[in-house]
Amino acid sequence: MNARRSSRRPHAPAPTVLNALNVPNAPRTGRVVLAYSGGLNASVAVPWLAEAEHADVVTITLDLGQHGDLEEVRDRALASGAVRAHVLDVGEEFARDHVARALKADALTDDRWPMVSQLAAPMLARKVVEIAAIEQALVVAHGAADAQAAARIEAAVRALNPQLTVLAPARDWDLTRIDAMAYAQTRNIAVPVAVGVPHGADANVWGRALACGAIDTWTEPPEDVFTLTKAATACPGEPAYVDIAFERGVPTAVNGVAMPLTDLIGTVEMIAGGHGVGRLDVAGAHGPACREPLREALDAYVDKIQERVSGAVRLKLFKGDARIVGRKIVEPRVAAKRLRMAVTTAH
Repeated sequence: MNARRSSRRPHAPAPTVLNALNVPNAPRTGRVVLAYSGGLNASVAVPWLAEAEHADVVTITLDLGQHGDLEEVRDRALASGAVRAHVLDVGEEFARDHVARALKADALTDDRWPMVSQLAAPMLARKVVEIAAIEQALVVAHGAADAQAAARIEAAVRALNPQLTVLAPARDWDLTRIDAMAYAQTRNIAVPVAVGVPHGADANVWGRALACGAIDTWTEPPEDVFTLTKAATACPGEPAYVDIAFERGVPTAVNGVAMPLTDLIGTVEMIAGGHGVGRLDVAGAHGPACREPLREALDAYVDKIQERVSGAVRLKLFKGDARIVGRKIVEPRVAAKRLRMAVTTAH
């Protein structure tokens, strides 16, 4: 099902790069809640919304388990002109409500790569709607420039509160990366990017997605953009073996040590990345697409078929290769029977 864009009021055109936007007769929006990642698009959206919409901008940043200093992101939002900046720690909630469901369903985009950005969109939309209610804002905004990413967020916002107006400055501007950086410079806004680095990153506990510019290119990405994985040439000369235990389709322990899902993912990430495992190169499809209305039905189906998926797998990690080399399968009914026998014996 194709997602239609959420209704938006006509607003001022994209600001010119070198001139301050001046719309003295524009109606005052009041307060806008902006989903703020700290990146280039979100940073320039703060002054643009303040000027074009004559609005007080309130930002919301989610800690989804990504690496980085979110207090620095908060300070950047305030320095960009936000009147208030919320930072919410939702890593455990994200892992439980979104990552675990994707894991149980073996959900991959194009049957190849994990849905890093896609899984975060519903969580982002929900928190933006919640903060909008607290701030009594009738307008929300996001920094997504990609049509698919924008459609996911806007469809989720519309489902949660159809009364909200959604603005997407980065998409509607259609500015180049260089133009956006120049716009930030005219307003003395520090952004964590450089002209010579065409790579953007989107990260959370489930992974890190890099946008590497043009698809039709022979230029190899520089090694320093890969922060989670080592190059195969730098990996150890001996393989690593990792045992991962599962209960009803959700991983619960690594090498015999039980831990929360966020810690478990981080542990496997560290071991696998140290052995070069986890790099994918894909050319994603573009254009709006939204299949999230099916999720509740799919959740019920997946939960049912995962009831018997308990046990463990052993992985062999070596120079960028990951293979399953062992399995232990335990059916829940068998496990429960063993537990009852053990209790009876103890008495």
